This record gives sequence, C-alpha cells and structure tokens, in this order.
Amino acid sequence: MTMHLNKESFEVWMERIMDRFDQLEKVIQKLNKRDNMLEGERLYDNQDVCQLLNISKRTLQRYRSNGELPFHSIYHKTYYKESDLHTFIRTHFERQDKARKCAQKNEPENDHLITPKHD
Repeated sequence: MTMHLNKESFEVWMERIMDRFDQLEKVIQKLNKRDNMLEGERLYDNQDVCQLLNISKRTLQRYRSNGELPFHSIYHKTYYKESDLHTFIRTHFERQDKARKCAQKNEPENDHLITPKHD
C-alpha cells in the first residue's frame, strides 16, 4: 500500500520525529550525568582512580593484586567503592607519612651543607 503525503503532512510528521529525538537526547543526558552506584555508594572506574590518585594503570593493578585496594567487577569492568578509596587513601598515605618521618629522623641535620668531594 502506497501512501502519499502532501507538504503539510510531511512537515507535521518531521516535527513529531524531531520532538521525539529531542526527548531521547534529554533522557541520554540524564543517564550520562547519573553516577554509577553500588549499595548506595558511588563507584569509580580505573580511569577515575588513576586520575584521583595520580598513579598509572600498572600501579593500580598492583594495589588490586596485593589486596591493598578492594574492587568489584561488574560486566567485565572494574569499579571501586568510594568508601574503599577513602580507607585506602587514609592508610596508604598514613604509611607514607610515617616512612617519611622515620627517614627524616635518620638523616643528618645539616645534610644540605654536605658537599661531595671531587678528586
């Protein structure tokens, strides 16, 4: 069955189609803004965590492998709960601070005054 449209009918149909596209675009934008959540907590992916901690993907993999940073695999993608990241940051940087303070205690007071000898 062939249907012929006059110009007015065509324009009405095109306007309806364009309105529908606009509605779909708004829905997509809402979905993109929504955070990934698990058990009411925001989830971060590998890229988010690497940027947040200023580390490489390999370092992040090492933290996962060593069990230092808990993670969740969802549909073959790795995510980290916000609370786990907070705990990791506190414990990891606390250890670094203790190690730094210990190293500073073992350094000579006037280390900046010591110059190397040249023969």
